[in-house]
Amino acid sequence: MDQVVNGAAQPPRRLVVGISGASGVIYGARVLDALNELGVESHLVITRAALLTLSQETDLSPDDLTAKASVVHRLNDVGATIASGSFRTLGMIVAPCSVRTMSEIATGVTSTLLTRAADVVLKERRPLVLMVRETPFHLGHLRTMTALAEMGATIAPPLPAFYARPNSIAEMVDQSVGRALDQFGLDWAAVRRWEGLKGPNDAE
Repeated sequence: MDQVVNGAAQPPRRLVVGISGASGVIYGARVLDALNELGVESHLVITRAALLTLSQETDLSPDDLTAKASVVHRLNDVGATIASGSFRTLGMIVAPCSVRTMSEIATGVTSTLLTRAADVVLKERRPLVLMVRETPFHLGHLRTMTALAEMGATIAPPLPAFYARPNSIAEMVDQSVGRALDQFGLDWAAVRRWEGLKGPNDAE
């Protein structure tokens, strides 16, 4: 149910989370962890390729991953709540986002619930954040990302922030996840914020 503030209905604190088959499934897992910590309802949809990546890159089982979500939707369930713009959300994040998923969203010819949900978010003018995982990019990739940016999506490749002085891969992952969640106005404590340049007398 929507919250009412000063007589106006506010969007529910719920976020759609898509996990596609690109390398970096841990980003999606940590997004779900962050939303749990922040008290935000998560609506998860996972591709089959993502489940394959999960088995190759982590020790998590599919049940471990889905247990992190508030609601799990089947990939082929085109009748799911997140397939309709009338179902209010804060937006959607795809973490990680494969080139195939990115390209399908850009064309608007959606074949799964994941890309349909992303299309819905775009048409409703809600934030769509794509943590695209690919390198190097060829011209077709760049043109697709330009088209998505023109539609209103945010392209947020998970790049390490070395100013945060990460001590582990886990810290680098969390920094990228937290910065992506910033796009929805969600402030996750795991993010290390820039505090300005340090002079020689400020060195740690």
